[in-house]
Amino acid sequence: MPNVTHGDKRRAEIVRACRELYQTMSFKDITIKEISKYTSFSRPSIYNYFTTKESIFLEIFREEYALWCDDMDAIITKYKKLSVKKIADKLAQTLENRPVLLKLLSMNLYDLEENCSLSDLTTFKREYRRALDTVERLLTVYFPRMHKSDRERFIYIFFPFMFGLYPYANVTPKQKQAMIASGIKFPTKRVYDFAYQTIFSLLINQGETNE
Repeated sequence: MPNVTHGDKRRAEIVRACRELYQTMSFKDITIKEISKYTSFSRPSIYNYFTTKESIFLEIFREEYALWCDDMDAIITKYKKLSVKKIADKLAQTLENRPVLLKLLSMNLYDLEENCSLSDLTTFKREYRRALDTVERLLTVYFPRMHKSDRERFIYIFFPFMFGLYPYANVTPKQKQAMIASGIKFPTKRVYDFAYQTIFSLLINQGETNE
């Protein structure tokens, strides 16, 4: 196992504090000062490990992609063959289990990435690339006859689709009130429901594989 340095522990503590705050606070309300209250060191010390608040969130983002990839790898390792319905079910469940990933995807990523160092952004993009590769590997394993262009089509539709999952499945009380007043029927389905239907629709024409 790689050696865990003092700096690594400090970075992990900062990220953990930010994660905890993100459960009850919005991105715009979380500050470096607020994060420092939940660490064992001062606010100036945080800048030795992260240059901006956005860099901390980008590290959370990277961790979330890594955990999602691990979940998909576990599916590939455990099951040799799956039906289209089962693949849609298991892939949708991986997204249901990653609310922080979906919440971050719903943010303005242009501003988030612009306010990070090139080094941090490159590290993040490597994990994003792993997510793309893992989804393509999952499709290759369970649909060996699927043409590369069809795999690319799935990815080009599925990844942008994920950007809207969290806000569509998590309507705030204020949004709900406004939608009712406007005569709009707000969705009552979970992330899983939206993801399952989309994945199944994209894959149904690929035929069934045996379980």
